[in-house]
Amino acid sequence: MELNVIGAKPLSVSDEVFGAELKQALIHQVVVAYQAGGRAGTKAQLSRGEMSGTTKKFKKQKGGGARHGDYRAPIFVGGGVTFAAKPRSFEQKVNRKAYRVAIRSILSELNRQDRLKVVDGFGIEEAKTKAMVAKLAELQVAGRVLLVSEDANEALFLAARNIPYLHVVDVMALNPVSLVGSDYVVLTAEAVKKIEEWLA
Repeated sequence: MELNVIGAKPLSVSDEVFGAELKQALIHQVVVAYQAGGRAGTKAQLSRGEMSGTTKKFKKQKGGGARHGDYRAPIFVGGGVTFAAKPRSFEQKVNRKAYRVAIRSILSELNRQDRLKVVDGFGIEEAKTKAMVAKLAELQVAGRVLLVSEDANEALFLAARNIPYLHVVDVMALNPVSLVGSDYVVLTAEAVKKIEEWLA
């Protein structure tokens, strides 16, 4: 198949990468796993046995209403937590092959919905927000836009950083969450070739 390149001749690409079947369940699994992997997992609470303070029974067993042992019990303000959270990993295992299939599926669906645009280059040589705004207007993209370059330079990052909902990544930093959360994805022709090498 061919992808239209704005301002240049069409680019021949693999059907396997940009014409794959939509697999919503797999995409959901990969997105959830990616987000879970970014969680710190450092939350910690004290259980009843870890609280500081006396363990002395503060009143007699009978004759005073409810029976209590000490003030460290979870029922009291300042007491321990019943099922105390402890530091843990939220990581979910996703096979490399499944991850690549999900990325292919996302890219293919973006292409089918005309939300995937390919350019020969961004042409941003100076770190000027004005130049980036003009480029986006030329490409007719709005909303949440993801720019993917083969080797995003500093000028490109600086030109984009003051524009809301615009993100610049290189091919190595491409991830399912960024792709799914974007209204438009703009790739350079060189980035398309690198993605093909990675996903083919």
